[in-house]
Amino acid sequence: MLIAIIGIVLGLAIGYFIPISIGISYSVYISVGLLAAIDSVFGGVRANLEEKFDTLVFITGFFTNAILAMFLAYVGDNLGVPLYYAAVFVFGTRFFKNLSIIRRVFLEKVRKHENA
Repeated sequence: MLIAIIGIVLGLAIGYFIPISIGISYSVYISVGLLAAIDSVFGGVRANLEEKFDTLVFITGFFTNAILAMFLAYVGDNLGVPLYYAAVFVFGTRFFKNLSIIRRVFLEKVRKHENA
């Protein structure tokens, strides 16, 4: 847990103090990759709350999902077809599904703690 907090703080500090400019032509790739990465993070939080978290599954899923989403956007861009919509739909749907499950699991744990 401490490593995760250090990573978040370090990432925020780097993002704040070292401004990175990304060209407009890459914005679709980056946004779809970020959506996939955020989906993986919420999946990891969900797995952790359900006590099923596996670091290897999380890390491989994080990078595989982000790379696949960006690749899909790239191929679609070259074909002239907005394939990134598929990634946005899938990862967006999973994002909200994971968020609702996280909320339910968290509320169940709070209720068990209150009743104990």
